[in-house]
Formats: sequence, structure tokens, C-alpha cells
Amino acid sequence: MSIAEDRPKRRRFQLLLIKPSHYGDDGYVIRWWRAMIPSNSLASLYGIAQESAARQVLGPDVEIDIEAIDEFNTRIDIPKLLKRLAAHGNFGMVGLIGVQSNQYPRALDIARPFRAAGVQVVIGGFHVSGCLSMLDGQAVDLDACRDLGVSIFAGEAEGRIDRLLQDAAKGSLQPLYNYLDDLPGIEGTPVPFLPLANVKRTLGLSTSFDAGRGCPYQCSFCTIINVQGRKSRYRTPDDVEALVRANWKQGVSKFFITDDNFARNKDWEAILDRLIWLKEEQGIPLGLLIQVDTLCHKIPNFIEKAKRAGVTRVFLGLESINPETLLLANKRQNKITEYRAMLLAWKAQGIITLAGYILGFPADTPESILADIDIIKRELPIDILEFFCLTPLPGSEDHQKLWKAGIAMDADLNRYDIEHVCTAHQKMSQQAWEDVYQQVWRHYYSPAHIETLLRRAAKTGIKLDSMVKLLLTFSLAVSLENVHPLQSGVFRLRHPSERRPGLPRENAIAFWPRLAFELAHKTTVILSTAWGLSKVAFRVARDPKRYDYTDAALTPVSDEDESELEMFTHTAAAKQAVAHRNKVLNLTRGAA
Repeated sequence: MSIAEDRPKRRRFQLLLIKPSHYGDDGYVIRWWRAMIPSNSLASLYGIAQESAARQVLGPDVEIDIEAIDEFNTRIDIPKLLKRLAAHGNFGMVGLIGVQSNQYPRALDIARPFRAAGVQVVIGGFHVSGCLSMLDGQAVDLDACRDLGVSIFAGEAEGRIDRLLQDAAKGSLQPLYNYLDDLPGIEGTPVPFLPLANVKRTLGLSTSFDAGRGCPYQCSFCTIINVQGRKSRYRTPDDVEALVRANWKQGVSKFFITDDNFARNKDWEAILDRLIWLKEEQGIPLGLLIQVDTLCHKIPNFIEKAKRAGVTRVFLGLESINPETLLLANKRQNKITEYRAMLLAWKAQGIITLAGYILGFPADTPESILADIDIIKRELPIDILEFFCLTPLPGSEDHQKLWKAGIAMDADLNRYDIEHVCTAHQKMSQQAWEDVYQQVWRHYYSPAHIETLLRRAAKTGIKLDSMVKLLLTFSLAVSLENVHPLQSGVFRLRHPSERRPGLPRENAIAFWPRLAFELAHKTTVILSTAWGLSKVAFRVARDPKRYDYTDAALTPVSDEDESELEMFTHTAAAKQAVAHRNKVLNLTRGAA
């Protein structure tokens, strides 16, 4: 007998990391052939678990097989996974990763068959962490986890996965792992990473990482500050370089930097300098999307260095153009008097701006919302505007206040996806709110305004083909697929087994032909719309006067803005904001 044959066979621990999707209005899981956004939670956990496996945390006689599954782009074949686990004597664990409130019902539906088969399951993410942080530990259906015997992991995983794996290997997962009061540093920790097979299932072959966590601001609708804290923690430039190089080895160079506010990362300049070096000296063709606040243009060299580092798109939480609304939402860092200067600074670098706008603040009415969108279209040089319904997300201050006051909120967590109405409004019925949400997408992405957006792009050096791709997605997702563009992708896929429990199962004879017809119809609409957008972009690109184009939004900021632009005069709060800005300027100029 050879030495190899005499050696004891190593056990193989099966670690399944699953990022759940959620159910669409049709009752089927939202899943795409190619999804829009990569999951940073999944990448983070995969990177951490991979490092633990390399250190043999379960001992030298145990191998850890890790599989990452993002349900937004991959079907979860539960029977197949159960057979795999059974072949290893159920020696393993299912981790439900980064579960948001709207994904929680689907996460539990995934957990049930695994728990019925005796497989250990743990759930983490913003829902369970936010509920434990802000509520009483039993609220918002957390007992459903306990009843199933699913372990709850609250907080962040860096430095904690070894214990979780060791407990699972012994078959003794604890009911609760609560690290909310002990947020780890992330400097020098394993970096987010996903294998190429996973990355290929996203649009544009892109992945993600967080350069920092935590946010100093106190927006009342936000869950991040109550889960990741208000104290910022950072990765080093060496960490960022390591993850960029690891991804570049597999041909990936596009990243969504998921920091809620990269501009407030104290090491932003060192990180951007390292990315600039990687791009300009090492030849890695970086393409970056970052999220920043509306005062980032005041940081010297920030926007210029972002451009050199490879930033092509930037997301801004605009939320409202009403100062009173921003104040009520604790969004004090947003100053409408700075919006135009900030947006024009990004435009000057040829960077596409995407901005979020929330519908359903207390003062909102359908009429006021549409009027505000008209002002934005005329006076702010935003490229892509995306809309959200104000949603009392579990883990936010808004939700906590409503919960403590006993105010009714939608009992179906699947609807907490920031596009469904989940609580009552003082001035709008639920139907009126839902109707105006649908209407604003058509209103902003009207044919006339789409041409305006393309003309602004041509004037400011933005690639028109990039704008066409974004306009195609953001103009169609809601009307065609009834999902927010950030939840969209290419070719919505369904399977009869993925319908929400409690809803009738469709006959396969009817299901598959209907799905094929629906895909054919939607593909026709998409191709027709793409052709129409391309024709407009081609006409704009061929216009010899394209660089002469101007409008109110592209006009340089001047003292006349406050009297000529409706954004500064349409409400008393707007006028007060201008007066306050002028008072501060006069005082500071006087001091100088």
C-alpha cells in the first residue's frame, strides 16, 4: 500500500454563502441572466472565509469548500445543494449573507428546507443587525429565525468567522452572535473578493469593495449608521492595491466602491493616489463608481484625483431640493445652494452623475413632487436621476419612531424595497403615492429630456454610448419590469419552484411558453428603445454645434442664480437657505 493510500482521508466542510434575492410583484424571485449590481456583502464574506480556510481553522484534517451564490444572477438549486451536503454527512453550513429587510422573507424560505434536512444555517445582514440595534430583539419577525433554529449573526464578520466555522464544525452553532457593540477595524483584514465565475454574472464584468465603513451623518431614513456605526473605519492603500491586483489577475478592473460616503474617508487621497499609480503606471484600466456627499467639491483636489483614478460615475444622495425637508430628515449636510456648483464640478471632469431623490417626505404632494422634478430638469445638470419611496426600513430612526408610536406599517417585509409604499402619508393616499412614483420615471425620462441629457453629455465630454446604456436601463426598468433600475439586469429569469409559498404554482405547460413570449416581447421593446436612443445620440454626436450647447443647468454659478432660478425661490425655505448662505458669506468675507 502506498503512503498516499495509507494517509487518512480529509473531511470536507461545505460552506455555502448565499445572497438571497426577493420576490417580485408576480410572486417569483427576482433573478437575471446578468444582474446590475454585484454584492459587496457576498464578496466580503467570501474573502474572509477564503482566508480562514487557508489558515486551516478547522484543523489540518479538514478542507473547507466554499461556494458563493448571488440569487440575483444564479438559481439556487436547493435539492442539488441538499444532495451535496448529504454526501458529506451534512458536515457544513449555509450562510445567508447581507440579508436586507426586503430579502428576509425569501431568506427564511431558503432556510426552511435546509433546516428540515438538519443543515445548520446562519443569517446576517442589515435586517437582523438593524432590528437588534434599534428595536427589542423580537420585533419585525426575528422570532421566525429562532423558531426555525437559524442562528442570527449581528454585526461585522472580520475576526469572527473562525469561531462561527468552528462552532458549525462541532454542530453547535449558537442562537445569536451579537457583535454590534464591537465593530472591528478593517485595516489589514481579508479584502472583498469573488471568483471570476461570479463576477461574469454581473453587467460590465464589475465587482465591488468597501474602502471604509461608517458614516458621520445622521439621516433618519438610513440604517447604515445604526449597523456600521458613525465612526469611520478604513482599509489602507496597501489593502486596496492588493484587492485590485487580485481581481486584475482574473481580468476584472471595474469596481463599485460601496462606501456610503467615500469623500469622508480620511485616507481618500492616499487611496486615490495609489489607484492613480495603478492606472497610470501599472496599466490597470480602472473604472470606478463611487458614492459621495453633496459637499465633496469643497475638498481640494478630490474630484480631479477621482477622475485620474478612474472614476467614471458618481452617486449623490440629493434626496430633495426642499431645505425644510432635508432638515426634518437630518440631512443637514445637503445644502441646495451648493448643488449646482457641486454638479458642475463633476461635469467639468466628464464624470456621469447619478442622484437619488426620495418621494414621500411629510410635505410632499403629487403636485409638489412633479413641480420639483421640473425644476431639477431645468436647473440642475444631473445626468441620471433615480427615485425612491421614503421607506421606514427596520434599523432606521424613522422605523424606530413609527414602531414606538404604534403607527401601522406594512407587515410584509418583502415590500420594503424602497419602491413600494409601506406606511401612511399625511397628504397622499397610498394609491396617489404609488401613482406619482410611476409617473416621475416617465416624467424625468421623457423623450425631450433624454435629448437634453445627451446634449449636456456631449457638451461636457461624457461618452454618449455610456449615457445611452444608462438611459436605456433607467428609462425602462420600472415600466417594463416593475423593478427599480438598481434591482434590474438583462433578461428576467424565473423558475416554477421559485414562486413565493402561499401563491398558486403555475402549470408548467402554461408557464414556459408564457415566459418565452414575455422574454421575446420585452427584448423587442428593449431593442426598439435602444435603437431610438442610439439615433438621438448619433444625431447629437454629429451636430457641429454640439459644443456650443447650453441651458440654465449648464450655466456657471453666479450671484444672479438666487433671483433667476426657481430652485431658490419656489418655497420660503429655499429663500431662507439663500439668505442664510449670503449671511455666512458676508460674515466670513468681513472676517477675512
